[in-house]
Amino acid sequence: MNVTLDGYMSGPQCELDWHLRYWNEEMSRLIGEQLSEADTILLGRVTYAAMSQYWPARAADLSVPREDIAFAEMMNRYPKVVFSRTQEYGDWPNSRFVKNGLRKEITRLKESPGRDLMVYGSGSLVRTLMQHRLVDRYVLWLHPVLLGQGKALFRYQPGMLDLQLTSTRVFESGVIVLSYERC
Repeated sequence: MNVTLDGYMSGPQCELDWHLRYWNEEMSRLIGEQLSEADTILLGRVTYAAMSQYWPARAADLSVPREDIAFAEMMNRYPKVVFSRTQEYGDWPNSRFVKNGLRKEITRLKESPGRDLMVYGSGSLVRTLMQHRLVDRYVLWLHPVLLGQGKALFRYQPGMLDLQLTSTRVFESGVIVLSYERC
């Protein structure tokens, strides 16, 4: 999850342009490595709508860097589970929609054989997963930006959640990747 120093994952109107100016090839490689550790992508409706328009075309665009094409191919090939109360179908290959029973579905997926589940964006979904304590690892891409307003990743919830820092990585751009696991 890309996040600003003041805790926002997007601007007030879902703007993400603030993180693009810090993005570099080294970061692209790392995000590809992280995705290769997973085999299922979890998305909310809004993020699904944006990504389903972007990634299929990206994989076919030969003018993009090779690692971006490999990432796009993974995004298109991996199963995607979309949690939405309103949308029931999409045309991005390997997508399945879940309307109800988030907790039951996540538990089933976590108990199934395979690699990690990964969430991209999808702030409402992430907050719901956090509320139900279904997140095992938090990987935060902390950008040297202060937005002052926007969509916060973390909101106050009763009951503290202890996390243990498991790794860090600092990029020349000033972005720091922090990985935490639940204690």
